[in-house]
Amino acid sequence: MAERWQVRPGTAPSLDEADAGSTAGAPGDHIATEAAVMPLHDELFELQGRLWAEARRSLLVVLQGLDASGKDGTVKHVFRGVNPQGTRVSSFRQPTPEELAHDFLWRVHQRTPAAGEIGIFNRSHYEDVVVVRVHGLVPEAVWRARYDHINAFERALSDGGTTLVKCFLHVSHEEQGQRLQRRLEDPQRRWKARPSDFVERKMWDAYRQAYAEALARTSTEVAPWYVVPADHKWYRDWVVSRILIDTLKHMDPHYPDVPPLAVPDDAG
Repeated sequence: MAERWQVRPGTAPSLDEADAGSTAGAPGDHIATEAAVMPLHDELFELQGRLWAEARRSLLVVLQGLDASGKDGTVKHVFRGVNPQGTRVSSFRQPTPEELAHDFLWRVHQRTPAAGEIGIFNRSHYEDVVVVRVHGLVPEAVWRARYDHINAFERALSDGGTTLVKCFLHVSHEEQGQRLQRRLEDPQRRWKARPSDFVERKMWDAYRQAYAEALARTSTEVAPWYVVPADHKWYRDWVVSRILIDTLKHMDPHYPDVPPLAVPDDAG
């Protein structure tokens, strides 16, 4: 099922043609799909338990998208039932002076998941080929070279036992505007509103172009991108859950074999 949303290596996705409001393949309407997500939480919990116990491989989930595309909501709702002991969420914001003193992947590599863990990147190293491009923070020759650096980095992670799943949360211009407006109007969401969100929104076309090229250049066999329609939050959560479960099933983690317990003769 996950192949429905996958960016096949060597192809160039058109975000303008992709329907951010699609609900294709959903088990039903809003209510039916939300109901279908509940057993997926149990399935994800069980698969995570096997991965944690196996302690040989790991899963890295990369979440990218424009402002208000639902990255925080995806973390909150899709991973609500996992064991926090085997899960680590990392958010990548504006680099610190120390981070800027190193190569752009330095801070990222430190937060990749250890054996047995599920790592979640809420924004990631892709900021360094998207934001820096849109704002002209580095020369074009620098950010263009980073596509190859990223592919090599992700290949190295894969060779080391980390499976990568990269989800681009695809939100429409109209839906993004409505979500940003609700942040201003709702006291419980106002804390998330930043003036920069509305400045960035004016660069919509530039961001879409940057993301389209990043998806085309870095969707590989070992680290595929998935374009997740994100206008409907309930559908987004169902899609991401399905992608993760399909991926973990393909990984097929197993509980380790335990040797027979030697009980002393005088144990009673």
